[in-house]
Amino acid sequence: MSHVVTIKTRVHDPAAVAAACARLNLPAPVQGKAKLYSGEAEGLLLQLPGWRYPAVIDAATGVVAYDNFAERWGEQKHLDRFLQLYAVEKTKLEARKRGCQVSEQSLQDGSVKIQIIEAAG
Repeated sequence: MSHVVTIKTRVHDPAAVAAACARLNLPAPVQGKAKLYSGEAEGLLLQLPGWRYPAVIDAATGVVAYDNFAERWGEQKHLDRFLQLYAVEKTKLEARKRGCQVSEQSLQDGSVKIQIIEAAG
């Protein structure tokens, strides 16, 4: 039986964050405090390509704080791609914890198809 699932991503899992960063060849996230244009944020610091300020992930709340000044300080597509791959990696981690087999396919429209097969028994 096949199901289509749409996920609104909240970023809570540091292991999935690290896996998404590795897939994107980004520096490993580090815990810290960062100055953004209008304030500070504390959490996992995510360095995106060409971004003036890091995106800051509060794993407790799942919120990602960032300031890209309407793309003048960083292209939104980089954060969007990270969030997509975070969701993929989190899904795969959770499925594997439950003993399921997981396959992944990138589609031409930029979406990702994940197939999860439950273990027999």
